Amino acid sequence: MRILVADDDATSRLVLEAVVTKLGHECLVASDGSHAWDVLTEHEIDVLLTDWMMPGLDGPELCRRVREELRHYTYVVLITGLANPQQVLEGMRAGADDYLIKPVDPFSVQTSMVAAERVIILHRQLADFRTQLEQTNLELLELSRVDALTGLGNRRRMEEDLARAHARALRTGRSYCLALFDIDYFKLYNDHYGHPAGDETLRGVARCLERSARANESVYRYGGEEFLLLMPDCALADAAVAAEGVRQAVLDMAAPHDARPTDPAFVTLSGGVHCWTPSSELSMPEALAQSDRALFVAKSSGRNRIHTVDHEHLPLPEMAPDSTDGTLTSIR
Repeated sequence: MRILVADDDATSRLVLEAVVTKLGHECLVASDGSHAWDVLTEHEIDVLLTDWMMPGLDGPELCRRVREELRHYTYVVLITGLANPQQVLEGMRAGADDYLIKPVDPFSVQTSMVAAERVIILHRQLADFRTQLEQTNLELLELSRVDALTGLGNRRRMEEDLARAHARALRTGRSYCLALFDIDYFKLYNDHYGHPAGDETLRGVARCLERSARANESVYRYGGEEFLLLMPDCALADAAVAAEGVRQAVLDMAAPHDARPTDPAFVTLSGGVHCWTPSSELSMPEALAQSDRALFVAKSSGRNRIHTVDHEHLPLPEMAPDSTDGTLTSIR
C-alpha cells in the first residue's frame, strides 16, 4: 500500500516512516497539513496517517477534505495525543476510519494497517463492480435503442435523434430532410414466402440503407416494413437523389417477389421525402407527417418510386397515372 505520514513533529514522522517501511509499504511524508493535502491531490494514497494538531490544515480538516474532494477511497487514521473520547469521536465524524493514541507503538500501527488493507481491497472491489455495472448499463441502454432484427436504430433512438436534429436546426438555422420508405407489397411477400424470408428481406433492405447513408446521416427501422433516413444539413434536391439511390439499391438486390400484382417481379421500395427549412413553421412530428404524406402519394401513384414534398401541409394531389418505370417523380 502507499501510505502518507503527515506530522509536524520530525521525530514522530521518522518513527512512523520506519514502522510503515518495515511492514513492506511505500511511505511518503508531509511536515504539515497543507503539504499533506498537496501530496494527496497529486498521488493516489491508500492510507493517511495524520496527526491531529498541525500547522495549516489540522487532522480533522484534512479528514473532511479527503472525504469530500478525493475521488478514490483513502483510509484515514487519526493520530492524537488527546485521549478525550469526545475528541476521538470528533475526528471519526470528520471522516477518520481509525485512530491511534500517541506515543504510537509499532504493533498498533501494524494492526491498523491490516484493517486498512481489508477495507481498501473491499473498496477496490466495489469500484470495479460499479465500473462493470455502469458498462453493462451502457450496453443495455445501447441495445434498447437498436432494432434486434435489422441492427438499425429503433423507434426510440429515432425519436431521440429527430428531436436533437430539429433542435439543432432551429439553433443553427440549417435545414434537414427526412425520407420515409416502405417495402412494396410486403404483406403479399410474407404470405407467399413466409416470415423467415420476410425477415431476411428486411435485413437486406436495412443493409442497402446503411450502405447508401452518408457519414452524417442516420437510418432507423420506423416500424414493420418502414424505414427512415435522417439527412441533416441537406437540401430537398440532394435528399431526393439520395432517396432515389436507396430505391435503386433495393431494386438492384433483385430479390424475387413473384406474389406482387405489378411489375417488376422483385422487392422494391417506395419513399416520401420532406425537407424542413429554417422558414418552416412545422414541428418535428409535423415534418415527419409530411414525409408520411409523400410516401402515401408514392404508394398510390404506382409504387417503386420516390415522391418529394417541399410545401407545408401540402394537400394530397390527384393520383398520377400508375407507372412501373421506377423513375423519380416530384408532384408538388
